[in-house]
Amino acid sequence: MTKTADLRQKDVAALQAEVKDLQKAHFNMRMQKATQQLNNTAQMRLTRRAVARAKTILAEKQAAN
Repeated sequence: MTKTADLRQKDVAALQAEVKDLQKAHFNMRMQKATQQLNNTAQMRLTRRAVARAKTILAEKQAAN
């Protein structure tokens, strides 16, 4: 997962792409969990929080503009 400092260096377009990628990864994990193919369910929590972190920084940057 990306750290907050790394996310703050990205521009708005890169952050939007990051959020999209993280959401897609989280969706895939949800589908794996539903079909009982996901071994490490703790990874879902980390991904969900990474999405929230990226969205927060994206909102901060958009508010600054």
